[in-house]
Amino acid sequence: MTVTDILLLALGAVAAGSALRVVTTTHIVRAGLWLVVALGAMAACYLVLTAELVAWVQVLIYVGAVVVLLLFATMLTRAPIGPSPELDRARFPAALIGLGSGGGLAALFIFGYRWGKAELAAPGTAGVLGKEIFSGWVLPFEVLSILLLAALVGAIVVSRGERS
Repeated sequence: MTVTDILLLALGAVAAGSALRVVTTTHIVRAGLWLVVALGAMAACYLVLTAELVAWVQVLIYVGAVVVLLLFATMLTRAPIGPSPELDRARFPAALIGLGSGGGLAALFIFGYRWGKAELAAPGTAGVLGKEIFSGWVLPFEVLSILLLAALVGAIVVSRGERS
């Protein structure tokens, strides 16, 4: 086992543990903070795999925008900050759905890769990456920006409340 393998296992354990805490806590702010830990661990995994751009995109978009937006919306809606019994759901159906999703994903990977080794693409430059993103991936990039805009508008609308 190499140092990279050990780091990836440790960071994967941190990400999985904090993701489990996200879905099991009844405290909405703590769930958001555990989400920061999970997404940060994933960004660290990308750094270990020498995918620096993907790691920074993970930090900037998910940790810096989505989680901050979630916490900001929570504060704007004046939701209760403490533990909420409304967040306590039935665990058995959730575990069943989670195991089914995980099993389906594992079957997809096994069927798709057949435990073979994937060939790595030739290393590229920032110019090649930019050309690829803004030529072949322009639609998903714009859909993501519209999603973030809709979340912001929704947070503002929800925070205003009803007017008489």
